[in-house]
Amino acid sequence: MLIEHGYTFRVVAPDESAECGVRRGESPRELVARLAWQKAADVAGRLDAGLIIGCDTVAECLEQVLGKPRDVRHARQMLNLLRGREHRVFSGLCLWDTAANRQRVEVAVTRLKMDRISDDQLERYLDSGDWEGKAGAFGYQDGHAWLQVLEGSESNVVGLPMELLAEMIARMTNANGDAS
Repeated sequence: MLIEHGYTFRVVAPDESAECGVRRGESPRELVARLAWQKAADVAGRLDAGLIIGCDTVAECLEQVLGKPRDVRHARQMLNLLRGREHRVFSGLCLWDTAANRQRVEVAVTRLKMDRISDDQLERYLDSGDWEGKAGAFGYQDGHAWLQVLEGSESNVVGLPMELLAEMIARMTNANGDAS
């Protein structure tokens, strides 16, 4: 996605410890903001220079936070919860300018609806393995007609809100060099 938008980048994965789970009383918005910051901070501690992007994405339905499923059984539970319901995808995005030691964290929210897909459709999707590694056990980028964005960014649902990223970079690197 970054390449398609003309960005030059290098991937530096954060340590697994930067991805610790939900804290008691933490909202989806707070969770993704914290995890995005933790990931960026971890990488910033290992690099001398650069603009670091940390991002974390979860789905939320009926006040349940849905991260990446552990296995096919967990994916089935998530998808059964989502079937026929509106839900939201939250992505926390942290930009960390290592040279200036400035950070900015913002959250994108997209509202979606999953059609009430049949049990056969659900099982075919699970058999495809396309759910693996995806928050909420679904991949919007897989092009299934049973998932529609009602409001917000499509790229957010894929896991990196490109519109928000462009806005944040512009604000962080404005003509005066000041973060706003």
